Amino acid sequence: MTVNPPLSIVIPAYNEQGNIGPCIDELMSFLVDQHGIDTELIVVNDNSHDETEAEVLERVKRWPTIRLIRRQPPGGFGRAIRSGLEFVRGSVVVIYMADRSDHPADVLCYYNTIQQGYDCVFGSRFISGSSVKQYPRVKLVVNRIVNKMVQWMFWTEMNDLTNAFKAYRKEVIDQCGPYRACHFNITLEMSLSALICGYKIKQVPIQWEGRTWGSSNLRMREMGRRYLCTLLMLFFQRVLMSDDVRAESNRHTTGPKEVYAAQSDPAQSDPAQTDRA
Repeated sequence: MTVNPPLSIVIPAYNEQGNIGPCIDELMSFLVDQHGIDTELIVVNDNSHDETEAEVLERVKRWPTIRLIRRQPPGGFGRAIRSGLEFVRGSVVVIYMADRSDHPADVLCYYNTIQQGYDCVFGSRFISGSSVKQYPRVKLVVNRIVNKMVQWMFWTEMNDLTNAFKAYRKEVIDQCGPYRACHFNITLEMSLSALICGYKIKQVPIQWEGRTWGSSNLRMREMGRRYLCTLLMLFFQRVLMSDDVRAESNRHTTGPKEVYAAQSDPAQSDPAQTDRA
């Protein structure tokens, strides 16, 4: 009998009291209640000043596999994702946005695609079959310019690498990490690291729509230098050190094997009740 791998969804949330409740309801109703997928939902409260946390805790009563991680300052999208990744237990990991711009049906598509033998699934809003609604015009133009530059630099057909909504096998995250980015540039760091390591990646069309409640915390001027730094760092790693990176990736899957281990204390603390600084 085939056992489906458990799914972990990491959701960074900052002042999302109007979105996070419906976001969780949509995900868990669709994945758990309708499709019976073993789903762990990790919501990282990134120093919110509203009722985001209360909305999450209300849903725990219905779905006990929801976990809440409370971050301490400093905040940042990348820091929140990094904190969430420390607590994942599933074999398949999805990064999902709290603003409801992503869709549960695409998570199911990611999950099924991973089970077909892929290591990562990258959603694209700009290929045949995708759908984009309410994307601010200026951000859309900047997005297309940046992603085209990334395509040229990394010789890839992937055309939406700055999008956070992606799926990874847990071992890909373990091998490519630890990640360093503190803000939205972690989207590039995670996806390009997997690309450089030579993992098997599939790009699929997704649905996306702009938020209807609250405001985005992405400020393009502030992020420009961070994206540039991450892009250049990974570009030179690809050009100058790709052989070492791929060798490390292969070592992770093929060796060495333990032949003897002393007895260790099996007692470990449960990370679910942890504040993350």
